Amino acid sequence: MHIPDGYLSPSTCAVFYAAMIPIWAAAVKKTRETLKAKQVPLLALAAAFSFVIMMFNVPVPDGTTAHAVGGTLAAIVLGPWAACIAVSIALIIQALVFGDGGIWAIGANCFNMAFVLPFLGYAVYRALNAGGKRRVLASMVGSYVGINAAAFCAAVEFGVQPLLFKSPTGVPLYCPYDLSKSIPAMMFAHLTVAGIVEAIITGLVVYYLQKAHQEELFFDAALERR
Repeated sequence: MHIPDGYLSPSTCAVFYAAMIPIWAAAVKKTRETLKAKQVPLLALAAAFSFVIMMFNVPVPDGTTAHAVGGTLAAIVLGPWAACIAVSIALIIQALVFGDGGIWAIGANCFNMAFVLPFLGYAVYRALNAGGKRRVLASMVGSYVGINAAAFCAAVEFGVQPLLFKSPTGVPLYCPYDLSKSIPAMMFAHLTVAGIVEAIITGLVVYYLQKAHQEELFFDAALERR
């Protein structure tokens, strides 16, 4: 799902950087308000976990690969704003140090995987886990929805490039694949493989936490404080 440089126009990249700057600012402020001092190491652990899990690419039948992100899991443990920071850190390190995702595309990648994914995944988790009784199932559904929503956003970002940016002769200047190709390619990989992997990993971790460390689940801790 990492968008490399050269597939999005400079103006598209600038738009996503501009969108992420206030999101990052809000995330820092909200995390300071909600994260306890003893949970700070968990933030670093969530960033490290997201970094590692994104490095494992799972083969997809169409000849490509896909990967989990861990964004919804981070949101379930730390809250969505802290998850935004954790996943953003992982994505920035991957881009700057390992070349996984473009430097100019950091804003777009963070918008998809550090904003859309954890916030939507967490919202679905909360909706399904309203009484705190269906944590594992809710976490699996939320993570599956979140990663596929992020993949859809990336597919649209790819697909609009040949519609908006062409040479005078009609040749696409950036991503050459329009929406009819980008959406099926991205969604097949994530609906059939990456989403399932993300759901299984999230469900297993949440199952363990509810048995051994329920106090580490952000939503449940918020309910207890009411």
